[in-house]
Amino acid sequence: MGIQGLTSFIENVLQNYNFTTSKLIIDGSNLFHSLYFNSSVDQQHGGDYDDFEDQVCKFFKALRDCGIDPFVIIDGGSDHTDNKFKTLRERAQSKINNLSIGLQGDRIIPTLAKQVFKQVLSCLEVPFAQCIFEADQEIASLAEKWNCPVLSNDSDFYIFDIQAGYLPFSHFQWQNVSVQHGSSQNYIPCKLYTTTSFCTHFKIDRQLLPVFAAIAGNDYVNLYNMGHRSEPRLLDWLARFQEQQEALDSVPRLIGHGENGVNTDVALEALSLGIEEYKLPLGCLERFFEEYSAPDPGSLPDHLRVLPDWTLLPLMKGTLPSCIIYILQLWPVIQGVQVEDPSLPSGNNTSRPIRQVLYGLLLGERREVEEYDREGTNLTSSMVKAILPSAAQQLQLNKLDQAPHSVRLEVFLETLGVSQSTLNGVPRHLELPVAVTCYWLRHAHLQPDHPLLQALLLGLVYGELCRQRKTNDSSPFCVSGFIEEGPVLGRLRRLIQRGASNLDLAVAHAYSQWQCCMRDCLDLNQLLCFPLSEPQIAWLYRGTLVHQLVGQLRGGVTPDSLLIEDPSSGQLYRAMLEAILNSQETEATGQPDGPSADSGAGGRRF
Repeated sequence: MGIQGLTSFIENVLQNYNFTTSKLIIDGSNLFHSLYFNSSVDQQHGGDYDDFEDQVCKFFKALRDCGIDPFVIIDGGSDHTDNKFKTLRERAQSKINNLSIGLQGDRIIPTLAKQVFKQVLSCLEVPFAQCIFEADQEIASLAEKWNCPVLSNDSDFYIFDIQAGYLPFSHFQWQNVSVQHGSSQNYIPCKLYTTTSFCTHFKIDRQLLPVFAAIAGNDYVNLYNMGHRSEPRLLDWLARFQEQQEALDSVPRLIGHGENGVNTDVALEALSLGIEEYKLPLGCLERFFEEYSAPDPGSLPDHLRVLPDWTLLPLMKGTLPSCIIYILQLWPVIQGVQVEDPSLPSGNNTSRPIRQVLYGLLLGERREVEEYDREGTNLTSSMVKAILPSAAQQLQLNKLDQAPHSVRLEVFLETLGVSQSTLNGVPRHLELPVAVTCYWLRHAHLQPDHPLLQALLLGLVYGELCRQRKTNDSSPFCVSGFIEEGPVLGRLRRLIQRGASNLDLAVAHAYSQWQCCMRDCLDLNQLLCFPLSEPQIAWLYRGTLVHQLVGQLRGGVTPDSLLIEDPSSGQLYRAMLEAILNSQETEATGQPDGPSADSGAGGRRF
């Protein structure tokens, strides 16, 4: 979670550094947030995921050009202490507050950004692991074993004793690759931190750094009592000690021997637990990267023994959602906050029935999961019941990966209320998004109108054209824009180039619900071991485009006028539309056959 205030006075101990030809351990969760927020990628319209993909590709190309071998660690989130969960709740409430005062998109990561990031890593063949243990400790342990630095913006890495050091991402100038004088070797200008330089500067023993971090991040110790620049004053206080225990024995004097209602014993216990967080474990990541094998189930700590053996390797490969770690331990789950109308129910409500099936597969029926989500402008909790569709009644979690494909597919489609025949004629890699759209139309709060559906499908056509165009380029590090584009793609790109439209909260709210449904269906599809092909998520949704399209379509522009001169694009659009309308008509009439795309449901024309 980081140590508040530490980075403000750390600048004096950072050294200029030209980084090249080395392994690099990357805090993946920190990286994808930083790449999204520090770029010009739109944050208000629900995500421009193709631009985000380009940004990720550019970053790893810069590393490759400098001979840097990256290993990315994504936080699976197994650490769930009360203090950290409190921080997560506070962050969620802060994002909700921003929505309520009109700061839409301010530091809100789009719903599918993490899934896009993982898929891009796989496409680029960048080694990565989704950590099932506490990620910071595993990252530091691997960096120490391999004698290479860590890249992050998490101030916890100022505390871990990593011999090769820590590279703060805020100083990592990857967009300014340079060439060393007298050679042709590229390098990335950055700044390097080491515990040696820190301890020399502040004249304290390195083993006291975890004590400093534990005190600075502890609710029981009010550093404001130390006055201005309390963290340097705390370091001055620690400089008089040589050992951890000696410093801990003096903490009661620091907090006033139980004054102000502070329980000294509780405070010391909390500090001891905080210090433990900076001890480096043996770790399992080295074995994973060398052998691509999961940890021995028998070596797992007690709280992770609830994970079925078959889930361990997919979890570490990132092909299972990390939320199952929380759910199986019956920990509360905080739903994501998105740009939407705060006066309307949360978009997560629309996809809740999908999550209920996920909970049922993991926990069995009649169990409950505590969810935190937005209600109005407040973060509130509710108990959500786990359910199982009829097709899943005989499935067992510990053998779920062995269940027949037909059964797993039936469970997935029954959850969405879509038949297999509905998807006939839809390309396999788009079956899942079309099924999600069928569900969204039936369950969305405020029925989506025709332009909302049309714009969404045109966005999928745009993504398919971009995907095909990029697939034709031989380099995995290519960035969109080098191959000649056809008439439809050019037409849609010109809409994008007009710039983002003024945010229509009603449109944002509708598409927020669709993305929540997509996120939870991707998770369910992974848990069911991919009964449907997983789509390339970067090409499913471009917020600035679909918002522009809604305005155009409501103004009288027709889908046909945007799709002329490209029969294959028109054919794809109509195939998806027909499948969706057939699904809607089937539910309304109970008949297996629905209307054609020409007539629309009940005579409507989309």
